[in-house]
Amino acid sequence: MIPLFLLLLLQISASPAASGSVDATFLQCLSKQTNQPAQVSKLVYAQSNPSYSSVLRAYIRNARFNTSSTPKPVLIVTPTDETQVQAAVICAKNIGIQLKIRSGGHDYEGVSYISDVPFIILDMSNLRTINVNIQEQSAWVSAGATLGELYYRIWEKSKVHGFPGGVCPTVGVGGHLGGGGYGNMLRKHGLTVDHVLDAKIVDANGKILDKNSMGEDLFWAIRGGGAASFGVVIAYKIALVPVPEKVTVFRVEKYLEENATDIVYKWQHVAPTIDENLFMRMLVQPVSSKTKKGEKTIRITIIAQFLGNADELITLLNKEFPELGLKNGDVLEKDWIGSVLWWGIKDNNTTPNWLLDRHPDTADFTRRKSDYVQQPISKDGLEFIWKRMIELGKTGLVFNPYGGKMSQIPASATPFPHRAGNLFKIQYSVNWEEPGYELDKNYTTQIRKLHDYLTPFVSKNPRSAYLNYRDLDIGVNHQGKNSYAEGQVFGAKYFNANFDRLVKVKTAVDPDNFFRNQQSIPTLPKKA
Repeated sequence: MIPLFLLLLLQISASPAASGSVDATFLQCLSKQTNQPAQVSKLVYAQSNPSYSSVLRAYIRNARFNTSSTPKPVLIVTPTDETQVQAAVICAKNIGIQLKIRSGGHDYEGVSYISDVPFIILDMSNLRTINVNIQEQSAWVSAGATLGELYYRIWEKSKVHGFPGGVCPTVGVGGHLGGGGYGNMLRKHGLTVDHVLDAKIVDANGKILDKNSMGEDLFWAIRGGGAASFGVVIAYKIALVPVPEKVTVFRVEKYLEENATDIVYKWQHVAPTIDENLFMRMLVQPVSSKTKKGEKTIRITIIAQFLGNADELITLLNKEFPELGLKNGDVLEKDWIGSVLWWGIKDNNTTPNWLLDRHPDTADFTRRKSDYVQQPISKDGLEFIWKRMIELGKTGLVFNPYGGKMSQIPASATPFPHRAGNLFKIQYSVNWEEPGYELDKNYTTQIRKLHDYLTPFVSKNPRSAYLNYRDLDIGVNHQGKNSYAEGQVFGAKYFNANFDRLVKVKTAVDPDNFFRNQQSIPTLPKKA
């Protein structure tokens, strides 16, 4: 006998895209597995539920995937505790439907919330508990928490601790750590995953495992190998890092007419080798010229953070990078949480409470790609790139310097392999605000062309890429008989020599390939 509230839920879930039999079977299973039948109706959103669209849109962070033609999930499940996650995994596996795991929804290709086969979204956004232990200098962070919430909770407890995560506060912890996230302290402290002490994951059998029970291989894989290929991470235990009472930030712009090419050339030699307390990100953008009306030029913007005071920074850069011409008036001293807000482009009147705002249902139309540079690009090479960027019109580049701690950690320490030997990572970036097929086609063509133009200047064999800058152009796993071969194509780019170990882990822990997506780790081919 199906309880009355389930019958009512099933009635409103009927739609062309959602099979009533799938809904009924899943809901009955979920009710049984959780032993919380009264809660199920509050956790599950079917397509005809009045709240379905708002729940779906809340964590779509790329407007390209928020259209009427975007494939929609049959159901959205929004667990509030780990037993409900277990139940969702067990029930989705029992009925043979794909389960997509979404934390913050920042996957650039929407892989966490779209599919070309019937699917259910497991939306982790209600699992947002953060427990900071300053005495132990650690924190347990639920996968659905955001980076902003994590930084705020650390700041509540200590003004001299932080975490080396990303600068976008609405990014979900689950995806950020699962893909090897980084931030403006990576030259001092490495990646986020270099500071993971423990984790809790629901495996393909619905069991909850911690570091000890999951074993060394799985614990290694979920720290940068795309954790959603292996299970549902419920929470990570992270080590906090020390931060000084004052950090110094600056933002300096230069145009081609102000010798920007010379500065970029020198930056390539300085930014990856200078004091590891300094991180100097560089934006490169085609913009309208300030001096030649109607013409385009290139503007570079160096956005930097130094784990020290202003006097130390200015002395350091005047010695190592005098071409930049950094002056006292260019720099600002802040406490660590103030620097977090500054990177979020907030003014001095913004309070840390801003970090708790998730800004749901806000998204631009975006395209992203990535590359790694291992040899400095010549001035002629840079001028070639500037010319192509100006011709294309809008696509920009972001240079993120490596070196420091990144060169000291072995490539095999975590699935993320891009350590020593890489000078900087490039992010290709184009955003637009209006919908439309022609705009999408135009900007997609732009970014692909720029990526092609940079081929001579970036890593080769493989041409490496960064998993958290998801890019389906570099390969897709169609989950058929060629799954392993297809996975090798993008797997070698994201993980280099670590791909083989990831495949072995996947085959051991999820041999039926339940946890799968367009770029998930494949299992080993089955012997005939």
